[in-house]
Amino acid sequence: MGCLQSKTSNVQSPDDESLQADKPDLGNGDPAEQQPPPPPQQEQSQQQQHVPVFKEYGLAELRAATNGFSSDLIVSESGEKAPNVVYRGKLFSDGNRLVAVKRFSKQSWPDAQQFVAEAAGVGKVRHRRMVNLIGCCAEGDERLLVAEYMPNDTLSKHLFHWDKQPLPWEMRVRVAYFIAQALEHLSLENRKIYHDLNAYRVLFDEEGDPRLSSFGLMKNSRDGKSYSTNLAYTPPEFLRTGRVIPESVIYSYGTVLLDLLSGKHIPPSHALDLIRGKNMLMLMDSSLEGQYANEDATTLVELASKCLQSEARDRPNTMFLLTAVTPLQKQKEVASHVLMGLPKTTVVLPTMLSPLGKACARMDLTAVHDILLKTGYKDEEGAENELSFQEWTQQVQDMLNTKKFGDIAFRDKDFKSAIEYYSKLVGMMSVPSATVFARRGLSYLMNGQPELALRDAMQAQVCMPEWPTAFYLQALALSKLGMETDAQDMLNDGAAFESKRQYNWRGG
Repeated sequence: MGCLQSKTSNVQSPDDESLQADKPDLGNGDPAEQQPPPPPQQEQSQQQQHVPVFKEYGLAELRAATNGFSSDLIVSESGEKAPNVVYRGKLFSDGNRLVAVKRFSKQSWPDAQQFVAEAAGVGKVRHRRMVNLIGCCAEGDERLLVAEYMPNDTLSKHLFHWDKQPLPWEMRVRVAYFIAQALEHLSLENRKIYHDLNAYRVLFDEEGDPRLSSFGLMKNSRDGKSYSTNLAYTPPEFLRTGRVIPESVIYSYGTVLLDLLSGKHIPPSHALDLIRGKNMLMLMDSSLEGQYANEDATTLVELASKCLQSEARDRPNTMFLLTAVTPLQKQKEVASHVLMGLPKTTVVLPTMLSPLGKACARMDLTAVHDILLKTGYKDEEGAENELSFQEWTQQVQDMLNTKKFGDIAFRDKDFKSAIEYYSKLVGMMSVPSATVFARRGLSYLMNGQPELALRDAMQAQVCMPEWPTAFYLQALALSKLGMETDAQDMLNDGAAFESKRQYNWRGG
């Protein structure tokens, strides 16, 4: 997706001088740069390899991408009533790219220009360990952020609410390593303030690799709190002054380490008491028994303790974190999705179907017939003109009569006669009609001839390449033929063109 000219083009972010897109992960001479090349699991999927340049989206496009901000597409674990809700969506203007759309509560950012400036600054940060921000929207009272879509849930889900298996030790240290890489990159980019780092801010991409959400680089509102979690997990200096400093991020990283070690959300004060009392085993997640060497666990516990020091000046910096966790990586060659037991599948956004699409999905031929009957020929020539023919000759009366008899037969559910009249009409017309092919196709289905129905649905698509009805009827015929996977693909394509059409009608 290219960057379209927009208000963001002339906006100067406070950190513009220090932000360079696609900057190397670490500067020359850094210790971590001497580490082995990234393992295979770090190679990104085709969609993630090309992160589009940050741009400003129109509200109509984001509304279409999220099916009108449908509650069915909410992915934030805090739910629909949360102040800031995250939706998954599909950008039809960019090859159906899957995205996450964060919608702020009304008046969170009263100054639209300030919101766009903040977002544009964050949008210049690019890194393979970040969930990159690719756009924003500020129209009327709406304030929205658009980021890459991460399909495999949050660290919170995999640690605290797992379904099939607890997160293995090797994956936990990989999370610590990858997030340290992200924080070190942000430090080099002079983006040292990250708000409310916690297990909800770490998400897993299509490969199962953990990434740090870019949403944490912006506050939830212009004057909003930087921390939304329980005060027991909040950096001491923030409680005293209400200000976030770079060392506050290190403290929060320490709380994430506690989550990884224990598999529970333990208050730092309680964890530190256990550490001081040499009760490390009481801190460790019992499900990890036998998965780690004691010295590795001790290293991570000691690092957490350093991060959680009450005095900010006593905490390490991001390079120290990275140096400490790098040696703990023992299975670099194993892909993350393998370690996590995740299926390696391409993400497909749940399809939001129109009434016709739903009728085709459940193979309800009667409902499909009713909808085609009501729709008539308006999809081809507009609502007021049923059908036009380019050749107005002496034969036109025969053509119109044939069409009329076919339509009457179709209306009266005399499908054999409808097939006969529509077949005759197809031979007479100089310009094929998608609607005639669709009606004859359904008539074939009603007559138990799905192969011929599929052929006609494909002919309808040739007549109108982006007509949703043609894709839905192909899906119906494919289902009748037992080709369920292909049928689902056709339903998805039909839904995509339907949403694209609605977006265009709204003036997107």
